[in-house]
Amino acid sequence: MAEVKVPELAESITEGTIASWLKQKGDRVEQGENILELETDKVNVEVISEEAGVITELKAEEGDTVEVGQVIAIVGENGEGGGSEEDASEEKKSDEDKSGEGEKESRTEDEKVEPASSKESGPENNDDRIVATPSARRLAREKGIDLSDINASDPRGLVRGQDVDNHSKQPAKQEEPKKETPKSKSSDNPEKPVVREKLSRRRQTIAKKLLEVSQNTAMLTTFNEVDMTNIMALRKRKKDQFQDRHDGTRLGFMSFFTKAAVAALRKYPAVNAEIDGEDLILKQFFDIGVAVSTEEGLVVPIVRDAERKTFADIESDIASLAKKAQDKKLGLDDMTGGSFTITNGGVFGSLMSTPIINGTQAAILGMHTIQKRPVAIDDDNMENRPMMYIALSYDHRIIDGKEAVGFLKTIKDLIENPEDLLLEG
Repeated sequence: MAEVKVPELAESITEGTIASWLKQKGDRVEQGENILELETDKVNVEVISEEAGVITELKAEEGDTVEVGQVIAIVGENGEGGGSEEDASEEKKSDEDKSGEGEKESRTEDEKVEPASSKESGPENNDDRIVATPSARRLAREKGIDLSDINASDPRGLVRGQDVDNHSKQPAKQEEPKKETPKSKSSDNPEKPVVREKLSRRRQTIAKKLLEVSQNTAMLTTFNEVDMTNIMALRKRKKDQFQDRHDGTRLGFMSFFTKAAVAALRKYPAVNAEIDGEDLILKQFFDIGVAVSTEEGLVVPIVRDAERKTFADIESDIASLAKKAQDKKLGLDDMTGGSFTITNGGVFGSLMSTPIINGTQAAILGMHTIQKRPVAIDDDNMENRPMMYIALSYDHRIIDGKEAVGFLKTIKDLIENPEDLLLEG
């Protein structure tokens, strides 16, 4: 018999939330096989079984918060050691009493159907027909709730403890208006329908970090605009040739802005710095974070050593990291140690924004949507040009306004004259 424990994750991560069980109670697992997905503050981690065998017990449910080192499952050889003989006989009796394929499938993990006690009588016996976890039955008994009145969130109809909690909060909201209705035909402040959802661990972390940045930095934002005519023409001329030469890698705008950012960071090193207590750390490397939107929130994987990489390398890295982010396969190494961040709200149509600095970094560059606007070419002529607003949010404790404006001006000049990026290496 072997215990499956929450593994060491990272120095700053001490707990996680069980996102989903990949294996159920009674399933056979091989050594090194993934059995659950754990959601942490930064990434999702798949936890493996160190031993081959059969899962005999699951000690936590999906949605539970578990700590590093906590035992969350038991794996026994050929299924032994998972529970008492009494539990086995109760499961057998439950199998005989229940009919229907759906009920048999739902008897996984710790989700076995707990048979009703012989002390129960009357209406409570209706609970025998409800598929529920032991904790849900116990909680329902304590609260005096009929399990048949509960709407299960599980698609198989399994009632969990959280379903009982949710149900217990509803009656007070539903019954109160019924009592008041006869007394008053109308209400000045009628109750409005709402949906209450618990924030995911990822969203809680994002909220906490953003609040910390806003409270602990003197953040300002400066703007400029870029004429995208030349870079769009260059990309149009070279994109097919680029894609053929680099095994299908597409030429986008992010590689140009990443290269331009590296050149500007070299020129204005304070933008590539951070404060550590009373010290200023000037970073001599250029690990550029690229913000990626996922269903669970924004993540910022890192393009390492961007100054040494070609346009194709950068585009390939960004595409690979974005796919890993969407597939929830990013590792902690993919997201730690960045020196500067670029975020592109333009992909969603944002015309202008003030991005928030990422973590302990000194600044973040915001790209926005490309929009044609009339531009004065000289004293007598105007043309419609594809223009993009760019923004630099920066920590004023480190960076002065002159440096911030100069940084953005460098970005503007390089993007408007993309051939100059080649001279930057």
